[in-house]
Amino acid sequence: MAVPLPSEFTYRTVDAGGVAINTAIAGDGPPVLLLHGYPQTHLIWHRVAPVLAERHTVVLTDLRGYGDSAKPAPSSTDVEYTKRAMARDQLLVMREYGFDEFAVVGHDRGARVGHRLALDEPSAVTRLAVLDIVPTRHVFRHADAAFGLGYYHWFFLAAGNGIPERLLGGDPEFWIRARMGSRHAGGESFDEAAVREYVRCFSEPAAISASCADYRAAAALDLVHDDADHDAGRRVGCPLLALWGESSFVGRGYDVLSVWRDYAPDVRGRPVPSDHYLPEEAPGEVAEELSSWLA
Repeated sequence: MAVPLPSEFTYRTVDAGGVAINTAIAGDGPPVLLLHGYPQTHLIWHRVAPVLAERHTVVLTDLRGYGDSAKPAPSSTDVEYTKRAMARDQLLVMREYGFDEFAVVGHDRGARVGHRLALDEPSAVTRLAVLDIVPTRHVFRHADAAFGLGYYHWFFLAAGNGIPERLLGGDPEFWIRARMGSRHAGGESFDEAAVREYVRCFSEPAAISASCADYRAAAALDLVHDDADHDAGRRVGCPLLALWGESSFVGRGYDVLSVWRDYAPDVRGRPVPSDHYLPEEAPGEVAEELSSWLA
């Protein structure tokens, strides 16, 4: 496959408790795990990862259900696509590479997986960076008409009875390009080779099914887990960096740092000049912020 990652990144499929996770690794130094969002793959980091690899061991993965990772068939509860299950995959990947402690950087769905990983495995996650999200629990507890219109895909993808799967399967490339194009604010253009990979991977029916299960889990079992943490007073214990697009819905709709301070005691961050896809639209600013924060 044509990929825009430099040749120093080595690919390997890791068996994470019976789930095959596609990974790429490069660099030397303290480990950092980069997690992508919807509807991308690990290639969303292609402009940021090489910079971080100059001083860190960088591990890129495709989340279960995405990219070239395994796509377990969803059950009636979608437990296979809870953030807890997806976070466990990532923990096992890092252990397979020999890392018991590591930093996590996540964008979009990957940031939600990272949030869960930091809560479930606090001894493993040394730092957590979340890009263009506020916590899932906060989103659903404060949803209004503006959110419903701006993030309609949360409800569409979570619909049952095979509706989103059937509709997306009719023209997955249109969905990918339209969804991404509508959330771009004029920064760097998307790399066409990366977009073609997103389309290739998402066009598989199992990937569409898995991604819908991801969103259904977010609206159901993930909230059960999140509420249990909230009721128990469990918060992210490591330093947390929040970055968001100054033109994104998150940037316009939330006081991002204030929200995150209800979920983590040590929070810093700022907006960057982009819409939703920070690592692709504003890679220089993102790489600079992450490099400084990880130092």
